[in-house]
Amino acid sequence: MTTNVQSDVAYHARQHGRWHWSEFAYWIAVLAVGLAFPSRYLIMTEIVRLALFALSLDLILGYAGIVSLGHAAFFGVGAYCAGLLSAHGLIDEPLLALIVSGVAAMVLGFVTSFLVIRGADLTRLMVTLGIALLLEALAERFSNITGGTDGLQGIDIKPLLGLFEFDMFGRTGFFYALAVLFVLFLLARRIVHSPFGLSLRAIKNNPLRAAAIGIPVNRRLIAIYTVAAFYAGIAGALFTQTTALASLDVFAFDKSADLMLVLVIGGAGYLYGGLIGALVFRMLQEVFQTITPQYWMFWIGLVLVVIVLVGRQRIHAAALFVPNLILKQLAGRKAVVALSDNEAP
Repeated sequence: MTTNVQSDVAYHARQHGRWHWSEFAYWIAVLAVGLAFPSRYLIMTEIVRLALFALSLDLILGYAGIVSLGHAAFFGVGAYCAGLLSAHGLIDEPLLALIVSGVAAMVLGFVTSFLVIRGADLTRLMVTLGIALLLEALAERFSNITGGTDGLQGIDIKPLLGLFEFDMFGRTGFFYALAVLFVLFLLARRIVHSPFGLSLRAIKNNPLRAAAIGIPVNRRLIAIYTVAAFYAGIAGALFTQTTALASLDVFAFDKSADLMLVLVIGGAGYLYGGLIGALVFRMLQEVFQTITPQYWMFWIGLVLVVIVLVGRQRIHAAALFVPNLILKQLAGRKAVVALSDNEAP
């Protein structure tokens, strides 16, 4: 009986893990935009970094139900780790330094996960926020290592793979960040569509029932929290490597709050929500800062209120009304042509 259930779960996971044509279209469109707008590499790199950071939060919030207001802690650890490795010449290869930085954040995530899984949502909010504030205070205290409020000095990112230099226009940084995002997205997609990912959904829906059917709830939560910390550390390392900066701002509460806004805009629990939300959030920020530089946060807040009141599904339906209407018209014309061809002698 147990074997049959496990096979059914695995089959269900494989069915949901199949690629849809819209996913191929999405990544082709992202690559096309990157090639079509070479003058916007810097802002596109920022969007890619934010998308990866949001993806890390989506893994624990959208799939495991772990609420976090201190996810910037892992982002900051990855950023400072990459900066210190570069500033002291410990690892010259950016890709290797990126992995080491992600592992450093992952270790922190594993250690702190035992605190996070205790208690309910409010407890988790306070614990995660406290961890981020604690790390920010430590970074400021040991200014001889981190540079304090002045930021880490002497960061010199070597050419990627010894061939591609990080230029001031951001071309190398953008395609490097995009490649990292795509690889980690594939890994995250494999995780959430596996039996492990299905068990996370069960825990999110009802942890007591999940424990009753034999799912090791705490071990699952620790595992996904550790993986999410790795992703956030990679995003932080990308920030340092593509900007050659590492300061106390990487631990700021604003970064964690921005992630929540991104997932509110894009939606949590289907991976692409963080990616789409990062794009929309950054574009809204750019537009509102151009119109009203001093009050752009007001308009961002207004957009969030509208999303909550109207509902994301209704907004999506309204945005897709015209494309769906065109597709229906084309489908109707094809049906008419096919019918006329069948009636022809």
